[in-house]
Amino acid sequence: MIVTARLRGAPLDESDLARLCDLHRDERVLAAFDAEPMTHDETRVFLERKLAHWREHGFGIWMFCDADGAFVGRCGIHRWRDEVELGYVVRSELWNQAYATEMAAAIARHAFTDVGLPELVAFTRVENTASRRVLEKVGFGYERDFVDDGVRSVLYRRIR
Repeated sequence: MIVTARLRGAPLDESDLARLCDLHRDERVLAAFDAEPMTHDETRVFLERKLAHWREHGFGIWMFCDADGAFVGRCGIHRWRDEVELGYVVRSELWNQAYATEMAAAIARHAFTDVGLPELVAFTRVENTASRRVLEKVGFGYERDFVDDGVRSVLYRRIR
């Protein structure tokens, strides 16, 4: 369990499928990633892949809820190329309440303290200024622009 001032995080579990389905159909969230809604079956495949990552690496996505147990979003770390990336998604109706920053800070602490990672990367679309602000608040520094699958993105890095 990861506990912050307002949130409780638990490792991703099979029981999180319905929450993920809702998140993966949220049009505002999808627009931030320029993604299409995921079907129930596609989300199940996503869940299975992320659970396999947990088994293989001993770390992964955490699901965060508020003190009343309402789902807020997901945040975690996973292998990306030769790096470990931090990523987060908050339900769109809860944006601008600093939940992404709170989750990202907690996961970065976990990555450095409990997992023992020496550094993390994170990336977002060039125009996603809200996500860039989150990364900067959590101590990530801008490293470079890059293009991946035709998408202009920015890479940030934080060293323990």
